[in-house]
Amino acid sequence: MSDAFGGNIVIPRKTMVLFFIIDTSGSMEGAKIGAVNQAIREVLPEIKDMSDDNTDAMIKIAALDFSSGARWITANGPVDAGDLTWNNLDAAGTTDLGHAYRTLAEKLSVSKGFMNEAMGSYAPALFLLSDGDPTDDWKGGLDKLRENNWYKAAVKVAIAIGEEANKDVLKEFTGSKETVIEVRNSATLLKMIKKVSVRASQVASQGAKSTDPNKDPNVIKQEELGNTLQEISNEIAASPDTGEPEW
Repeated sequence: MSDAFGGNIVIPRKTMVLFFIIDTSGSMEGAKIGAVNQAIREVLPEIKDMSDDNTDAMIKIAALDFSSGARWITANGPVDAGDLTWNNLDAAGTTDLGHAYRTLAEKLSVSKGFMNEAMGSYAPALFLLSDGDPTDDWKGGLDKLRENNWYKAAVKVAIAIGEEANKDVLKEFTGSKETVIEVRNSATLLKMIKKVSVRASQVASQGAKSTDPNKDPNVIKQEELGNTLQEISNEIAASPDTGEPEW
């Protein structure tokens, strides 16, 4: 778009933050955390391109890892995907998911957290990855998180890594079994993280698609994401990675 003098007009965009919440407990050691590191590093350029092409929303990344405690990888706030250098995460310790939930809730805030962009923010996308059972008070942490309006409005997805992952716990986070995906090997995990990251960002940064004006737009987005995840799962299942050891 140009102004009356022929110059380009930059239309301000809202921000949508994609939050990675990553289990780095000891059981993630080896191929699991390796696939997570590789997938996030490889998907960042795709998210940057998607953000550059999105006329409505700028997409930024925030990342939180948890084991014996929780810490922000992006401690200074969400980062443009093109500016984020992903350093490999190591795996050790317990699975303090409740601590992670409380830490996330603190930053899902305009006044004191990561949702304070000057032009405003879309509801975020929350992407949880875990391979086991929580070792702390995860229910108390989730209760605290559920009080947060940004969490209520967010699109939420989780990947259950391996057969030991507690899918019921993850379903409590996302709100439905359709938005919890189980993966059993590193090749599938790599593909799934990349595809889900992109699709969750797309859904969260666009308007809800519905002909029902009385339906909550946030519910519509979550349902749309669930349908899309099923399509992604079917697509990956149609081309299995034979020879990959399963967890």
